[in-house]
Amino acid sequence: MKKATSHITPYFTQEQADQVRAALEAVGRVEGYASLSDLVVAATMREVKRLQRKHNGGKPWDPVPAGGVRPGRRTRAETAASEDRP
Repeated sequence: MKKATSHITPYFTQEQADQVRAALEAVGRVEGYASLSDLVVAATMREVKRLQRKHNGGKPWDPVPAGGVRPGRRTRAETAASEDRP
């Protein structure tokens, strides 16, 4: 049985998006990523699991339905702060 999917749209800077596409093009198939979505989902879920271990005793959080978090792009201040992170 196929699992239901949900659509989430991340926003990247142009430089970040260029590097994501470049990584996929360079080694995506070698690393087992058939698509950009495969790469983004795998990377995101690794981070979610890390956050669960660090902040939630390694347990999944209660689900938050679509519309339950702020939609849209980050503010300029949020974008500037995230560019300081690796």
